[in-house]
Amino acid sequence: MRDYIHVSDLAQAHQLAVEAIKPGFGEVYNLGSGHGFSVLEVLDACEKQVGDTIPRQVAPRRAGDPPVLVASSRKITDQLGWSPHFSDIEQIVATAWQWHRSHPDGYGGTSRGQRSESA
Repeated sequence: MRDYIHVSDLAQAHQLAVEAIKPGFGEVYNLGSGHGFSVLEVLDACEKQVGDTIPRQVAPRRAGDPPVLVASSRKITDQLGWSPHFSDIEQIVATAWQWHRSHPDGYGGTSRGQRSESA
């Protein structure tokens, strides 16, 4: 079980944190949706969005991996009023898939792994 956070929620939290910085003072915040999803739940959500099966191979957990990692965002919620807008894995995957479909070559029309001359 892992906590997945939408990139828009992550960006908003960073913006709020930067705006709250005071000279000589900083804070550290955990960010997450507060909900855990299994790898199988993520794969199922991805399959639903792409409309096709995704090959998978079930294997034991890696040595040292904790069974559950879910973040508490209470501190940033209390201090800066942040909370995620996307906490459902279906929503997170759907918006990611929509972005990838509308940007098949990534940002700026460049192919994945390649940067334009001006970048």
